[in-house]
Amino acid sequence: MDADRQQLRLAVQRQPADFIAWVMLADAELEAGDVAAGEHAATRALQLRDHHPEALARLGRARWMQARHAEAAALLRQASDSAPQHPGIALWLGHALEDAGQPEAAADAYRHAHTLLPGEPYITAQLLNWQRRLCDWRNIERLSAQVRQAVAQGQAAVEPFAFLSEDGSAAEQLACARQRAAAIRASVTPLPATAVRGQGRLRVGFLSNGFGAHPTGLLIVALLEQLAAAGRLDLHLFALTGNDGSAIRARLQAAATQVHEVGAQSHQQIATRIRDTAIDVLFDLRGWGGGGTPQVLAMRPAPVQVNWLAYPGTSGADWIDHVLADAFVLPAPLATGFSEQVRYLPRAFQPSDNTRVLAAPPSREACGLPAQGVVLCCFNNSYKLNPRSVQRLFAVLHGVPGSVLWLLSGPGNADARLRSAARQAQLDPARLVFMHKLPHPDYLARYQHADLFLDTHPYNAHTTASDALWAGCPVLTCPGATFASRVAGSLNHHLGLAHMNVADDRAFVATAIALGNDAPALQALRAELALRRGDSGLFDMAGFARDFSAVVEDLARERGWQGAA
Repeated sequence: MDADRQQLRLAVQRQPADFIAWVMLADAELEAGDVAAGEHAATRALQLRDHHPEALARLGRARWMQARHAEAAALLRQASDSAPQHPGIALWLGHALEDAGQPEAAADAYRHAHTLLPGEPYITAQLLNWQRRLCDWRNIERLSAQVRQAVAQGQAAVEPFAFLSEDGSAAEQLACARQRAAAIRASVTPLPATAVRGQGRLRVGFLSNGFGAHPTGLLIVALLEQLAAAGRLDLHLFALTGNDGSAIRARLQAAATQVHEVGAQSHQQIATRIRDTAIDVLFDLRGWGGGGTPQVLAMRPAPVQVNWLAYPGTSGADWIDHVLADAFVLPAPLATGFSEQVRYLPRAFQPSDNTRVLAAPPSREACGLPAQGVVLCCFNNSYKLNPRSVQRLFAVLHGVPGSVLWLLSGPGNADARLRSAARQAQLDPARLVFMHKLPHPDYLARYQHADLFLDTHPYNAHTTASDALWAGCPVLTCPGATFASRVAGSLNHHLGLAHMNVADDRAFVATAIALGNDAPALQALRAELALRRGDSGLFDMAGFARDFSAVVEDLARERGWQGAA
């Protein structure tokens, strides 16, 4: 790919009026993560052919990568209007509209792209994923079957993160990730091999777009503070997004040896920065989630690279050596579904911020809740609320008279669609109460009004489950046969509340109904949770730091590290 970019750069130098060469160069630069160079090439193409849809689309894509979402959507809308039969432009328009806060219009764009190219699995998967976010379940089984069949046949590279929401096996998830990784591998040139240092304090890097008021930042901040206090590791954060000014970001910066601001850099520049920092062990804290940079990891900037925490599945990539897990979330029989070597922590793989203090919540009425009645909650993102999960949530509502279901408000018309589904299930839609996104302390405080958290399947509550348990709200879950379906179960297991992990949907509904109709039992459960929160070790970040450091040092020792000086 680097050679192709160089050839295109030479081509436009030789023939600066070659419109096609400028468009191709814009593509190559943007794929390499060099947004400034991609923007320049797209602008030159527009100077040659004003309002040409291909040039407009590349400039719109550059604006999207610069997080200038409204401008990106406007440019891509112009391009799509000029080339309504172009599925790729419609796909990019969907991405831009998502981030520009126009979710229903984004779905229309994805649907248009799918109509133009119905056999393309990547586009089908994008439409499927966005319909899940909007709780729009029209044709969802057919779309899912098409995507799963494409993965099974190795037809195309589908985004692995979106694939986690499908009811597939760990083997299917591995196949999906491997196909996506193969496409990335073909687009980059690895750096020369490097080695772990022989002696001295290990340099540990963390690469993420979540170093701030983000689930990743919330999970790791207290752990990093404990790691810094212990002094065994030299901690470096490579931040793909800028400083959001949050308290979490300030704490992360205080804990880390250094925060490297690399968000505006190309993939090559980020990889070189990691290499120049002489990182021994690099943790990928994004994986296949949105906003990550798998191309950087594919260049092999560090001698040991680990998948951990943010992406609940396998990378499928030969550039990731290990995955950090625990024996519940990733038991030995499921390890065959991972390309990485599994490294086990003796505790739950997920850390948490154990310094948080619960504020007093607003009144029930101020939260939109009735003055009386059991409050069941599920604050998972809307894409996890698939028909199966919603059906069992509604079954619990039927079985607990006077109860309400408290949900996180979704994008677009998602809430209205869920109310419509409730009506079709013979439930009063008013029994669904929606909470809009709030600052984390305000959201956390509201768990004090919730009696029981009801989980989803096959994509569990992850950070959300940790939040609920920390705030004193028990979590009922049904662990499955994939990593993403076992995270809440892992937290319950390590908390000592394994009885809140049930075998199937029937047991899930029966347990929730029994608890919902037995106020003393619910009170006893909350008291048990309060006790276990203090003595189980799940929220012991000093202990987590010791275990984490030991794993890192073992990984380095296997590569020749002799120990700290």
